[in-house]
Amino acid sequence: MELPRRDYHVERLLLNQEQLEELGHWGSAPPTHQWRSWFQCSGARARALLFQYLPILAWLPRYRVRDWLLGDLLSGLSVAIMQLPQGLAYALLAGLPPVFGLYSSFYPVFIYFLFGTSRHISVGTFAIMSVMVGSVTESLAPDDAFLQDSNTTVNEAARDAARVQLASTLSVLVGLFQVGLGLVHFGFVVTYLSEPLVRGYTTAASVQVFISQLKYVFGLQLSSRSGPLSLIYTVLEVCWKLPQSVVGTVITAVVAGVVLVALKLLNDKLRRYLPIPLPGELLTLIGATGISYGVDLKQRFGVDVVGIIPTGLVPPVAPSLELFAKLVGNAFAIAVVGFAIAISLGKIFALRHGYRVDSNQELVALGLSNLIGGIFQCFPISCSMSRSLVQETTGGNTQVAGAVSSLFILIIIVKLGELFQDLPKAVLAAVIIVNLKGMMMQFKDICSLWKANRVDMLIWLVTFVATILLNLDIGLAVAVVFSLLLVVFRTQLPHYSVLGQVPDTDVYRDVAEYSEAREVPGVKIFRSSVTVYFANAELYSDTLKQRCGVDVDRLISRKKKLLRKQELKLKRLQKKQPQKQAASSKDNSFSVNVNAGLGDTEINNVEDPKVMQERAEDELDTTEASSQEDAKAPDVSTLKALGLPQPDFHSLILDLSALSFVDTVCLKSLKNIFRDFREIEVEVYMAACHGAWAPVITQLEVGNFFDTSVTKQHLFATVHDAVVFALQHPRSRSVDPALVTKL
Repeated sequence: MELPRRDYHVERLLLNQEQLEELGHWGSAPPTHQWRSWFQCSGARARALLFQYLPILAWLPRYRVRDWLLGDLLSGLSVAIMQLPQGLAYALLAGLPPVFGLYSSFYPVFIYFLFGTSRHISVGTFAIMSVMVGSVTESLAPDDAFLQDSNTTVNEAARDAARVQLASTLSVLVGLFQVGLGLVHFGFVVTYLSEPLVRGYTTAASVQVFISQLKYVFGLQLSSRSGPLSLIYTVLEVCWKLPQSVVGTVITAVVAGVVLVALKLLNDKLRRYLPIPLPGELLTLIGATGISYGVDLKQRFGVDVVGIIPTGLVPPVAPSLELFAKLVGNAFAIAVVGFAIAISLGKIFALRHGYRVDSNQELVALGLSNLIGGIFQCFPISCSMSRSLVQETTGGNTQVAGAVSSLFILIIIVKLGELFQDLPKAVLAAVIIVNLKGMMMQFKDICSLWKANRVDMLIWLVTFVATILLNLDIGLAVAVVFSLLLVVFRTQLPHYSVLGQVPDTDVYRDVAEYSEAREVPGVKIFRSSVTVYFANAELYSDTLKQRCGVDVDRLISRKKKLLRKQELKLKRLQKKQPQKQAASSKDNSFSVNVNAGLGDTEINNVEDPKVMQERAEDELDTTEASSQEDAKAPDVSTLKALGLPQPDFHSLILDLSALSFVDTVCLKSLKNIFRDFREIEVEVYMAACHGAWAPVITQLEVGNFFDTSVTKQHLFATVHDAVVFALQHPRSRSVDPALVTKL
């Protein structure tokens, strides 16, 4: 859309900072002591805190039963149908018996119903969290530690008990981290996990999930590995043991995968006509369980099945405090990743449906879900993308849908769990692998980021490679550190530009980018794209001197050398003057030496007295002339008088519009710029602190930046103000005595 040409004219005073403060009655903002409100006690504050940390009290009384209840019931049932097979499958992914996936689909979901603020996300078991838990359980409780019968078989009961204790303790520790960070309003920590980082990390985690399920697809017994390069070794072992694959297990996995893909495609085709999606995972699980029970796949074909699933709920168990020290690092990584996934999805749905998600309360809600769930032997949970989409598309309106799904899972745990004892593990592996499709599609990010932003593509690739090679916990740490270092690196190498005026406007743009922008004669305008601080202050000064087209340091050095020579010459002349006067007086008095003892006279090269007098007068005249030249030293110290080249500009304007804060290094750098350019007879001005005007001015004042040589009259409201002032007051080439170089 082309804008119509409209001219506007503004007539105002030329404003520097001193005049602007007087005109606008500027004063530093009064300090806000927000911490004082933390210790205030009143009924209103208690009520606000209660509603903040228990959101159900705020939204449940306003629940519209007629409008929302039916949609929440259908949505909760649909999510529960997905939750059942995924809970069983993701428990295997975490290295635990399948029933603990059902526990993790009940307790945490109900707790989130009470404390969560997002209406559409479906919390519970999630592949990424499960594989992170599995890496912990398999590393701290490997199969090799539970061998029996001459080191040939594994004591699965003892191994599973140890792993359940590890997973539940890990869940408690994750919950403590999340609740603690939420209470201190540390929800902003997720901002350090950029979208390319999260997507690269989840893609690498999906590859880890895929590799971890190969042993169930091929029916292999693999060694438990953890740490760097463990994924590479696992792939090599799978390739090495492929001839030992169980044919019945492979066929079961392939058939289940094909059925799941076909049902998903059918769902996509019939989406318009179905009120709720076809429960593909549930139908596959029911069919596979019936076939396995009828054909007896375990005994006849050696297909590994789920086994005994105990009915009923387990009593709460206290976490093992001795394991905290071993799990603290992994717990923090899982806490941050789980929160990042949940809050990112929560904000997407909140923007789509027009409500607000409190990131700190989400952190508390997830933390309580993991904390209480860990006491009831659950493993860490987060938000599932696929289930959240189902919850939204099937008519879910509030957190009631999550409560409905958790109650349905409760019925499964209490009464129906034992029906799935003959379910083949290969089918659960197929469910996991098919559900990885969405995350595997994230490989397309490489092409899109290559076109959009190659720095983000680099973050994605480094995160992916580090997570694949170094495992999930170390890979995340490497990715975060690399991302932060990249931010620092980008601020150390910003874009510097020399600005010119766009014709007939008060707008100044980079002359390298705008062909019509012209530099103002006699004025050089310099801008940095980022704030100036200790990491880039030196580069800022060096680039400024380079872009000005003048070798400032060399010019100052030559000027000092010439002035030093003049001073030494002057001192020499001043020292010779009394010596010559004394020598002349001595020659006149003792040119004729009389030896009274011998009675004769000796003449030693005596000149005519008139000649001697004339020479003395000439020397005195020379000395007086030298003294007069010395008295005029300030005039001689200019670049023109010294025979040095002069800059082709008389004023330098620093566009500080990107300046958001100043540190001591920045203050010293700006001071040095003023000093150096004044040495070469260029006046310096600053302009356009738009980003954080008042704080920057306050920091300049606190840092004693302003003094008699640099005042607020050198700081202007806009670049155009500074340009107009510089053109009206060009710096004189004659140097003020106060600015003469001190030697």
